[in-house]
Amino acid sequence: MRINRQMRIGVALPWVAFAGFTAAQTPVSDPVPVAGVAPLLTPKAPLAPRINGPRITGVRPGKPFLFRLPCTGERPLTFAAEGLPPGITLDSTTGILRGASTAAGSHKVTLGATNRHGTTRRELKIVVGDTLALTPPMGWNSWYIHYNRVTELHLREAADQMIKTGMADYGYQYVNIDDCWMKAKNEPPFRDATGDLLANDKFPDLKGMVDYIHSRGLRAGTYISPGPWTCAGYAGSWQHEARDARWFARMGFDFLKYDWCSYESVAGGKELAQLKKPYQLMWDELRKQDRDIVLNLCQYGMGEVWKWGAEVGNCWRTTGDLGLERGSKLPGFYQIGMSNAAHWEHARPGAWNDPDYLLIGWVGDAHGMGEGKPTTLTADEQYSYMSMWCLMASPLIFSGDMAKLDEFTLSVLCAPELIDIDQDPLGKQAAIIKQDARQLVLAKPLEDGALAVGLFNLTDQPQRLEIPLEALRLKPGAGVREAWRQRDLPAAADTLGAEIPAHGVAVFRLTPKARLALRG
Repeated sequence: MRINRQMRIGVALPWVAFAGFTAAQTPVSDPVPVAGVAPLLTPKAPLAPRINGPRITGVRPGKPFLFRLPCTGERPLTFAAEGLPPGITLDSTTGILRGASTAAGSHKVTLGATNRHGTTRRELKIVVGDTLALTPPMGWNSWYIHYNRVTELHLREAADQMIKTGMADYGYQYVNIDDCWMKAKNEPPFRDATGDLLANDKFPDLKGMVDYIHSRGLRAGTYISPGPWTCAGYAGSWQHEARDARWFARMGFDFLKYDWCSYESVAGGKELAQLKKPYQLMWDELRKQDRDIVLNLCQYGMGEVWKWGAEVGNCWRTTGDLGLERGSKLPGFYQIGMSNAAHWEHARPGAWNDPDYLLIGWVGDAHGMGEGKPTTLTADEQYSYMSMWCLMASPLIFSGDMAKLDEFTLSVLCAPELIDIDQDPLGKQAAIIKQDARQLVLAKPLEDGALAVGLFNLTDQPQRLEIPLEALRLKPGAGVREAWRQRDLPAAADTLGAEIPAHGVAVFRLTPKARLALRG
């Protein structure tokens, strides 16, 4: 499907009036390393405990709750929690919260972690209510590395690697299987005598696999199509929606990716009612179940799904598959990301625009479902990729090879201050401040009153990008912190700027001394 990717310049924000770029007045940042070098911009985690990841999470009353406290620091660690909702308990050794609570409302929980280097505390708000995915989901998906080769062992190993590599210590929690776990068209029967789905021979113990993922304090996700067949030609949910929703819940899944695929052959048209129907049906059935299941709509942006997706799900794809996107002057993630960025007004807690997965590290060629190879993206492009997704409050779902995670890839995926921006409880997506052939500027308001700003160099040459504070509705003197390097910089007098390498980025967290009054 073709997506309108017209450049948007000077898009108005409710809290920003674009004032235009001017010559530098007060540069505030050191140069970013030149292209071609792969610096580890993310400092190593300290030995003392540091709690990361989301500051808010939701669960429906009486439904099973599972949350692994994301915490870096030398092990062993001892965990503590004060103010937990009744029915939810903490394992002080593993940091895993489990249970169920009928105490509806917002519970401010103080989490603590201690090791021989010190103690840290942080608040986690547990909202027992009707809304799930209060921050964008974080995790891993099997598609872009394993395709139709995926096995149960891959999912178990991915859970182990999420713990071993430390990804879980930064908030990654979903371990999601994509297509190709069911019976293929040439493998009947597709369901048992009762009508329940049958997994193929590569998944001999699907329930045991999910239980194993849960035992690690992680959540498990699955995939199917509302049509008769999935995209790869495996059994779909057509005319079995209620039964499949019950089966997903009985297996213990926490996340469902629902992919349009062959539904088009039975949809009866592409009017809004037809586009919405299969997702409304599955959404209604999932909400009847005795466990929470986040619903991800995969329907490629049809019918301007960003305008209605929140009525029938928790997040929705706004574009075609990123892995199939061919770039010209820029890698494909830029086109996908800039298209997704245009829909910033429609994102909010429990409802997220989804521009597809993080394809760095070792990934397979989606055009031929090939074996994994190292990404062709430069280091700076990978920093830009992660920065754009975090500023857009996108789901952070990695889809590379979990068994081949190198130090650089982990430094990109596990940048705590970028993840803080993505997981900010306010739930705002960054708006486009400026976009042209040379640059992209995104600005995202944060819960504490700060403003996250990303300056993206879209050219193949290093250049300096600058923006007046007035363009961000900030008065002179705003505090400046460089998010990737996790360091404070001198306060900005009146202009924010950085030397940025080809296809590179600089991301800042600005703490306003005071906001200018809104005009108009």
